[in-house]
Amino acid sequence: MARDREPRTPGREREARDERREARTEGRPRFRLDQPRAPRRRLLPEYDPEAFGKLSERIARFLGTGRFIVWMTVAIVLWVVWNVTAPEHLRFDRYPFIFLTLMLSLQASYAAPLILLAQNRQDDRDRVTHEQDRKQNERSIADTEYLTREIAALRMGLGEVATRDWIRSELQDLVREVEERRDVFPSGTGRARDVGDR
Repeated sequence: MARDREPRTPGREREARDERREARTEGRPRFRLDQPRAPRRRLLPEYDPEAFGKLSERIARFLGTGRFIVWMTVAIVLWVVWNVTAPEHLRFDRYPFIFLTLMLSLQASYAAPLILLAQNRQDDRDRVTHEQDRKQNERSIADTEYLTREIAALRMGLGEVATRDWIRSELQDLVREVEERRDVFPSGTGRARDVGDR
């Protein structure tokens, strides 16, 4: 009770908090944040996912070729012919060809995940390519809109600028006006008047 009545200071609160934290973490080892952790021992072997992905793509490409189908057909035909026509003691897979069925199902069970892995990698590449194309299209659209606005501004500015054809038409109008005035005021009378005025 006497302890409850003591005034709490920030220092005492901090000490109590540190004691509670230490009590919670006593069972666990403490890690330093300024040093890297030691690598854990793993039960499974480590592998490079990129190298495995490339290998799976090569296998999937080979499985999708006509060459693979031809070699697979040749191997199955040789297997069946050997196990039907070979002497009895040299046959390793009798008529229902259970071992052949097992080998084909084993090959299929490995081929399907490898093909799916190769397709997933291709999908990832396609997604990145589509994203880059989309960004490029956005930039092209923005550039096109900017150029369209600039061309419109130039056209509006050119509407206020005197063009060569406009100046030519204005000069022709002025020449016509001068010729009309010359016809109205002949050149002889105009000079005499000018001489008398001086």
